[in-house]
Amino acid sequence: MDILVTGVAGFIGFHAAKRLLANGHTVIGVDSLNDYYSLELKQARLAHLKSEPDFKFHHLDISEKRALKSALGESKVTHILHLAAQAGVRYSLENPHSYIQSNVMGHLNILEFARHSGNVQHLAYASSSSVYGEREARTGFKESDPVREPASLYAATKLSGEMLSESYARLYGIPQTGLRFFTVYGPWGRPDMAYWIFTQKILEGEPITLYAPDLMRRDFTYVDDIVDVLPKILTKAPMGHAIYNLGNSAPNTLYDLVNSVETACGQKAETIIKPQQAGDVRSTFADISAAKRDFGFAPKTKLEDGIAQFVDWYREWKRENP
Repeated sequence: MDILVTGVAGFIGFHAAKRLLANGHTVIGVDSLNDYYSLELKQARLAHLKSEPDFKFHHLDISEKRALKSALGESKVTHILHLAAQAGVRYSLENPHSYIQSNVMGHLNILEFARHSGNVQHLAYASSSSVYGEREARTGFKESDPVREPASLYAATKLSGEMLSESYARLYGIPQTGLRFFTVYGPWGRPDMAYWIFTQKILEGEPITLYAPDLMRRDFTYVDDIVDVLPKILTKAPMGHAIYNLGNSAPNTLYDLVNSVETACGQKAETIIKPQQAGDVRSTFADISAAKRDFGFAPKTKLEDGIAQFVDWYREWKRENP
């Protein structure tokens, strides 16, 4: 397959592209390389991918109307894995326009590219567990649950993407799969994520800030468990538009995360406790029965093991990039 991967210099995009290349596919990667976080990290990810003969890269912003068509021309993209987005819940409180531009306009432009290409057999795209909003997490969130109360602008843009995809699947017959990711973490991760911040501060002997730790529970999902299933999803196009949860289905508390980082670092953390922040939801919990049934999705990485892998990578990264 010739697979277009958007956001290829991002965390999940990088890992997904590596896996698809290893499986013998041609990957055409695009990324705007914005400065939301370290460009050095994004360039390092790209350097690994560019060493592969079946990888091609285009530096472009998918939120620009004609960028994809101009760059890709007559390329025969058969499958799209759309992962490009402006990430981060808290950042959306300060920079709302960038989320509409990247996550809504960017998603629309991907749909238009798929509509007019004539070759695309399946479009899989990243949604988010944030679309479920604030709710009790005593049982797993189901794809059929109502999602009408997003707790942040980021969540609203992800829900908008799902609705746009539903309309394009109905209007133009584009097979699409939305993937609701649940707090994906691991090596080569994002510096704005809690596990990265905790690791950095603990190793540097600085205090860490915990927001409402008695209330917070997250379905932390190791990145390898996600990318293991992505090739299967891409090769099995739905008849119309389908949505799947991709999470660990075993929520952990914020204190569990801190304990895992402390163990991996071999140091205790000094903590500062603050109230819940605007836009944060207290709990996430994925019901993954549909993904297990249709794709054999079976995440196996425990939080303490995945965090240990991340901390090992982080130490090496800091040695090479002091």
